[in-house]
Amino acid sequence: MASLGLEKLNTAGKFGVGAVLAVLLAVAYYVVFYGDIEGKIDRAKHEEQQLQGELADARQNEHLYQKDLTELTDRQQRQNQLAKVLPSTTEYPAFLSAIQTVANVSGVMLTAWAPSPEQPEQFYARVPMKLTLEGRFHQIAKFFYGIGQLDRIINMENISMQEPRIVENDVIVKVSALATAFRTLSQTETSTAKRPAAPGSPAAPAQPGGAR
Repeated sequence: MASLGLEKLNTAGKFGVGAVLAVLLAVAYYVVFYGDIEGKIDRAKHEEQQLQGELADARQNEHLYQKDLTELTDRQQRQNQLAKVLPSTTEYPAFLSAIQTVANVSGVMLTAWAPSPEQPEQFYARVPMKLTLEGRFHQIAKFFYGIGQLDRIINMENISMQEPRIVENDVIVKVSALATAFRTLSQTETSTAKRPAAPGSPAAPAQPGGAR
């Protein structure tokens, strides 16, 4: 029936029908194919923008992490350096080892040592140790200089030179001194140090010492 209807149309009519069908096919192609592609492109652009935002956030977080890591590393290095200068514990063995090392380098003989009780202050404690040295005068001077070059703070006090004698045209002297190191106090120790001692309380016992 349709074919008979088309056959009755003249050439212009057939051309018009063909043009309408072509337009309908073009519209259908646009809707089915191009419209779907355009939607995919829009979704891809949206996802790209989202990924760009996530990448920017990740880079910002990485920058903040690296900054915090650098600050943490610097803080740890400062704490380690401070611990060398002013440790949080008495560290008598390390204290004596440092003195012995300087004595060996200086050529001085460390003949005796005796740790004394700590003397707590408000924020730190004094860690005294009585020393007896023997050596040539210039070696003793070199020893005192070497003590001043150590990382840990050590004061040399109450220096007394005794019994000088001549050995091979050199003056050998015996030296008594009080080497005082320091350590930081914990919060608990700081609070205790601020409170006055009870009347009649016994003094802290002396640390064991020995002769060398």
